[in-house]
Order: sequence, then C-alpha cells, then structure tokens
Amino acid sequence: MLTIKILGSGCPNCKRLEREVNDALSGQAVDFEVIKVTDYADIMTYGIMSTPGLVMNETVLSTGRIPKRQQIIDWALQYQTAE
Repeated sequence: MLTIKILGSGCPNCKRLEREVNDALSGQAVDFEVIKVTDYADIMTYGIMSTPGLVMNETVLSTGRIPKRQQIIDWALQYQTAE
C-alpha cells in the first residue's frame, strides 16, 4: 500500500492538496492511504520550509505548492511499484 502524507496545519492549500490527491488517484489502480500530518514538530522532521508538503512512502516530493494531477498520478505509480 502506498502511504501518502499531507504535511500542513490544515490551511486552505493543505486541504486542497488532500482533495487533489484523492481526486487524482480515485480512478487509478493504486492502493493508497492519506495521512494528514499537522503537528509542526512532525512536519519539521521532513525538513520542509513551506507547506503544504506531499510525501509518498517517506519521500518528500513537493513543498509549498499544489502539484498537477498528472504529476500526482505519475509519482503514485512510481512509488507504488518501488515498495
């Protein structure tokens, strides 16, 4: 299973990123779970300076922006097979 983490305090962009991830992957053959990480101490362990952050299988892929849906799909397929 692909573990996807959304790093952020729950700001509008963090919520938007969560929606984008769910919308992008809902029609894909990807078994995934989304975990929201809102504790600043936990977020800091990933070394990011701006939110939202997108993490797949403990690899930080994006910070401070909302990736395009196709990019999310591509990453998910890549990291699902990398398990």
